Amino acid sequence: MASNEPNVVSSHEGELKRTMTFFPALSTVMGTVIGAGVFFKAASVAAVTGSTSLHMLSWFLGGLISVCAGLTGAELAAAIPETGGMLRYIERAYGEFWSFLLGWAQVVIYFPANVAALSIIFGTQFKNLFGLSNAAIIPIAIIAATTIMLINFLGSKASGMFQSITLVCKLVPLALIVIFGLLRQGDVSVSLFPVEAGAHVGGFAPALGAGLLATMFAYDGWIHVGNIAGELKNPARDLPRAIAGGILGIMVVYLLVQFAFLRTLDISQLAGNENAAMDVAGKIFGGMGGKLVTIGILISVYGTINGYTMTGMRLPYTMGLEKQLPFSDKLAKLNKNKVPYIAGILELVIAVGMMMIGGFDMLTDMLVFVIWIFYTLVFIAVIKLRKSEPDLVRPYKVPLYPIIPIIAIVGGLFILVMTLINQFQLAMIGILITAIGIPFYLYLKKKYK
Repeated sequence: MASNEPNVVSSHEGELKRTMTFFPALSTVMGTVIGAGVFFKAASVAAVTGSTSLHMLSWFLGGLISVCAGLTGAELAAAIPETGGMLRYIERAYGEFWSFLLGWAQVVIYFPANVAALSIIFGTQFKNLFGLSNAAIIPIAIIAATTIMLINFLGSKASGMFQSITLVCKLVPLALIVIFGLLRQGDVSVSLFPVEAGAHVGGFAPALGAGLLATMFAYDGWIHVGNIAGELKNPARDLPRAIAGGILGIMVVYLLVQFAFLRTLDISQLAGNENAAMDVAGKIFGGMGGKLVTIGILISVYGTINGYTMTGMRLPYTMGLEKQLPFSDKLAKLNKNKVPYIAGILELVIAVGMMMIGGFDMLTDMLVFVIWIFYTLVFIAVIKLRKSEPDLVRPYKVPLYPIIPIIAIVGGLFILVMTLINQFQLAMIGILITAIGIPFYLYLKKKYK
């Protein structure tokens, strides 16, 4: 896309301003991905794998699948650089119905569940840091999500700048844990070979599947920079660079952080320990140093909530423009800063409801399962559109085609199948909530026909 393009998207985009450049886009990828997952999903991965070797393999394979996924999805992000991101890719490849289902799932499950889960983690760690009671967790979580929404109401430039600032802040505790955690004399011997599951986790394949599902939340978020493509100055150039470069950096950071964790806490001490990050920081830096690092981790989580809030509110807005949701006219409204504020309020209300009924792991596992149904469809769409639309301008093409898309597809199918095997009820709840959108689709399609 030409660099002398006007700073405002065409009228059907609702006059969204093109103000974001490469670094805010990269910050959105890394800032949205790096957050609660690297610190707090470690306990879940350790619990389901039961061994240091399979724990590390899960994080490595999760990163490998995510790199292949990012490199694959970036082709469509560059070729179809429109606000709505994945919504547009699915519509182009499969039609309006599947695009609506994705949008519905993102509006009522994916983005609110992310905000809710991350806010719960923020509230939990804030409570632990200051010695508050459990009753404080949900009120703190609601305050965190609400203040982030208010920042976003100031406009995409303000929220993008905030994302860049929190990215720098969150890299500090990561760097400290990696550097000092690896340089100090380890408390625990870490054995990476042979790769095997723990004695009480039910077998290698189920343990690996459960471990991958947990790591996918930590790696998730890379594709949603596509949602703000309509506000990037040069999306065709900057989207692929932001997605591919961001995930590669994240993968390296995650492996180093997990290794530092395992050198500090035994796998049994790490498994299921919601205070694992604070315990690791305390052992590495001592009491006061551990608290300062924990504050840095809280900033990291806060910035991650911002990433999902900033990108998530664009989905109800985009669907509102196209009359695809109830009260579409309201959802398509922008405030004076060109922000879809009513769509943002809707997402916040759903997120608060989820905070009341769901815990961190339940919410994250359900959202990962649902979104990976559509991620896998996106990977297949890259191959499908290569055949059906060979003349589509592709400023970036996935390397080693079709090997990398096939790896992404196989990885996606493995995650889905293993979730159905290991967490059938949770998977069915996600599918049911997604399917509830079908009557709305049929009604609205008939109404606006």
